[in-house]
Amino acid sequence: MDYGMISKLEKARRYSQERERFKFHAFTVTVDGNNNPHSVQYNNGIWTCDCDFYHSRGRCSHTMALEFILEGMIEIPEEV
Repeated sequence: MDYGMISKLEKARRYSQERERFKFHAFTVTVDGNNNPHSVQYNNGIWTCDCDFYHSRGRCSHTMALEFILEGMIEIPEEV
């Protein structure tokens, strides 16, 4: 039995419960919307989405859903 790996798995489980340890800086996610999949990107506090609503308003349900999911793990831009 690899006790070193067991120790690492236990540490990983503990870390996964401590969300404040993690800060995302950049990523791309595909969100399956009601009509089409949408590409959402996050880069150092800036969201972009390829949906029409985002392009007209600067925020959309796809970016806001990811903000909810990643609460405490990303920088949320100030409301203008």
